[in-house]
Amino acid sequence: MSSIVSKNPTAKHNYIIENTIEAGLVLSGTEIKSIRAGKVNLKDSYAIIKNGEAYVLGMHISPYEHGNIFNKDPLRDRKLLLKKREINRLIGLTKQKGYSLIPISLYFKGSFVKLELGIGKGKKLYDKRQELAKKDANKQIAINLKAKNR
Repeated sequence: MSSIVSKNPTAKHNYIIENTIEAGLVLSGTEIKSIRAGKVNLKDSYAIIKNGEAYVLGMHISPYEHGNIFNKDPLRDRKLLLKKREINRLIGLTKQKGYSLIPISLYFKGSFVKLELGIGKGKKLYDKRQELAKKDANKQIAINLKAKNR
């Protein structure tokens, strides 16, 4: 049983997610307390692999109010906990043209914080337009069916 703390609202809009992977995070105690309070933002975050280790960048965890000197920088790079085999697979996938590592959601799994990473390609503008047109068409169909059944 897991409870979602934060979702990346632009991940599925800007990327075609082809695969997902679960990763742990290296965090400090005050960061965990801020995450439990729901003060985390994944909107502009992304993940990279450098020197054989995976990191998430741009994830904003607000400073804990009662943390004083133990608070860390809200936008610091955070290391992801993945097995060597998984990192090598991600290196292979991200070397391909257009693939990126995108944080999709942050959640608790037991007492551990986990990050769901998506491996996806960036959408073109026309892909986004087609998706919006499809959503609008489905919404109109649902409205018409509801009005017809009355």
